[in-house]
Amino acid sequence: MLAPELPRDERPGTVPLVGPGPELTAAERRRYARHLLLAGFGELGQRRLKAGRVLVLGAGGLGSPALLYLAAAGVGTIGVLDDDVVDESNLQRQIIHGSGDVGRAKVESARAAILRVNPLVTVEAIAVRLTAENAREALAGFDLVVDGTDNFPTRYLISDACSLAGIPHVWGSVLGFDAQVSVFWSAPPGALGPAVTYRDVFPEPPQPGAVPSCAEAGVLGMVCGSVGSAMAMETVKLLTGIGTLSFGTIQVLDALAGEWRGVPVAPDPLRRPVATLVDDDGWSVPRCGVPPEPAETVTPGELAALLRERDAGRVDLDVVDVREPYEHLLVAIPGSRSIPLGQLVDGVALDQLAQARPLVLYCRSGVRSAEALRVVLAAGHSARHLRGGILAWIDEVDPSLPRY
Repeated sequence: MLAPELPRDERPGTVPLVGPGPELTAAERRRYARHLLLAGFGELGQRRLKAGRVLVLGAGGLGSPALLYLAAAGVGTIGVLDDDVVDESNLQRQIIHGSGDVGRAKVESARAAILRVNPLVTVEAIAVRLTAENAREALAGFDLVVDGTDNFPTRYLISDACSLAGIPHVWGSVLGFDAQVSVFWSAPPGALGPAVTYRDVFPEPPQPGAVPSCAEAGVLGMVCGSVGSAMAMETVKLLTGIGTLSFGTIQVLDALAGEWRGVPVAPDPLRRPVATLVDDDGWSVPRCGVPPEPAETVTPGELAALLRERDAGRVDLDVVDVREPYEHLLVAIPGSRSIPLGQLVDGVALDQLAQARPLVLYCRSGVRSAEALRVVLAAGHSARHLRGGILAWIDEVDPSLPRY
């Protein structure tokens, strides 16, 4: 929930999250020399970083810069948890990976990059998907969590797991040219003020499909860099006790305007304490904003068979791509035509669909085509949509087509 903004000199500072680690070696003093010169940080701050154990969830757009800067700064132990593999479309923003890593597990690619940056740190690569069953074990032994994930069910799971563990939760989110950063903590030291968690600010997840994913709306790579770096800075402040945390405030970035602004937040008095962990918080969507599957679907194999029948002149079929026109130019199912979702939603293109002609809709992953299907069915058309979108088509029918 929103709260009144405090004057800057009245905002709470922080206290060191960890005690200082062992004395620095000669190699560490050489590597971190510029840190050691910083007033109020110095060798004690560097030893606290050395003792720190940080778990970064997601080695993607936000996790990439955060991981690299935390490694370069000398955080002693860095955990990287991700179950994904590197895709070519990741490389525009996920700077911890390179072209040679395509197809490689992200945690392994990230570990190699981290150790190239700083071989003095320890990396724990955890190639699993975070679930209610493994979350407590995954977080055990870490001082804080950096949340670079990209879907609502996992964000709520991370918030709840951190609440139960009593550890801080550095959170970031990015879409298009905009982003947000904050620090949540269910059990902060008294000097920080009352506990604020992700659920205080976002009590309920949005309706499935209401918020597009980066794969649908796009994201500027440099915005990820700005936000991931800000998340790394909050992590360093937590570990060492320097500066003022973004606690009780969400920092909002408008990258096109070049502006950061703070939005104060406070605990929600109606929020119920976390008692247990669940995977989807009652939201039936496992990843990245994908809504429940409508009943009127067609699989890639079924659509391929229909297209063969159409090409042989035995059936009539209209296949419509509801992505944006530039996406259709990048890659498309042969014989399909482009009608963007927005033109169906606002009704201007509905008359381009023949009432009696069988229709199959598709998009990138099935999110937009599911929405288009609901609009088209409501308008009285007979239609289905492609389960899994063109990505599933590529995986199951034509791997020669490029992914994006």
